Amino acid sequence: MDGFKGKKILITGGLGFIGSNLAHSLKGEGAEVTILDNFDPESGSNSFNISNIESDIEILKEDIINYDTVLGAVKGKDIVFNAAASTSHSISMKKPWENLRTNTLGVLNILESIKTLEPNISFVHIGTTTQIGPMRSSPSDELHPEFPTDMYSANKVVGEKYTLLYAKAYGLRCCVVRLPNVYGPRAAIHSPNFTFNNFFIGLALQKKKITVFKPGDQLRNIIFVDDAVNALNLACLSENSQGETFIASSDDHFSVKEIAEKTAEVIGGGVSMLDWPEDRETIEVGDAVFTNKKIKSILGWKTSVDLEEGLKITKDYYSQCLEYYLND
Repeated sequence: MDGFKGKKILITGGLGFIGSNLAHSLKGEGAEVTILDNFDPESGSNSFNISNIESDIEILKEDIINYDTVLGAVKGKDIVFNAAASTSHSISMKKPWENLRTNTLGVLNILESIKTLEPNISFVHIGTTTQIGPMRSSPSDELHPEFPTDMYSANKVVGEKYTLLYAKAYGLRCCVVRLPNVYGPRAAIHSPNFTFNNFFIGLALQKKKITVFKPGDQLRNIIFVDDAVNALNLACLSENSQGETFIASSDDHFSVKEIAEKTAEVIGGGVSMLDWPEDRETIEVGDAVFTNKKIKSILGWKTSVDLEEGLKITKDYYSQCLEYYLND
């Protein structure tokens, strides 16, 4: 993708799943990449994710909740991607203050730093489709009401609104890309505290049963990580993305049970149906069905990797380095 060669790019949360794949992509395009990450494993940080490009990028072991740190990191950059987040839905309910600080104060620090030092920066904030909560209409689009059911999703709503507010109030080149359930290489696959489909992959790679809560018929949207990165890159480069929110979803929706069965088929293991635990059922949103009409029409984005192909690529990746992803 043209447009990144020689650009100075900051990726917050660059040791995590999305951030590290973004770093690999941008480095391959000739960008000068800086990663700012607090190395928190509870947020999916994994140093192995950038081990093969570590010597070619700058890594700052810092936290976006520290304003002076963010201010220094933003200085001189052309582009900023915010992939930093306290991402676990379940942990966000147990540690709400930590989630609040990262997913709201951290975003505000980035925006204030850009406004103060580099107002011409292109800034892409990563949101989540879980901000919507239970659907009031189907399919959901960017204007659907938001009634999140956990602290992570609620705080991501706030971070998005800060981003759009700064774009409008100060004329900054800011936009938001909401991602559904992303899967692929470099994800945290060791714990159900992260995305369910990547945990399914971790179980399958160990030839363990994938557990699905009965009946598993709620619909989900999943995309391969390369497609997610492509959406972020297109949003960054487009002049038409300023002040906009995009849902980067695929055309296809699968039930949780179907995702488990396809994962077991391609990678290994089997599927076991279980009753719902009470603490999980209370934050379940039901079907999650989205339209990608806006991002297609404005950015020309679409997915290019189907589920079976993506799972095969993912299996090949982890087969070479599984030990680096199964330790808590």
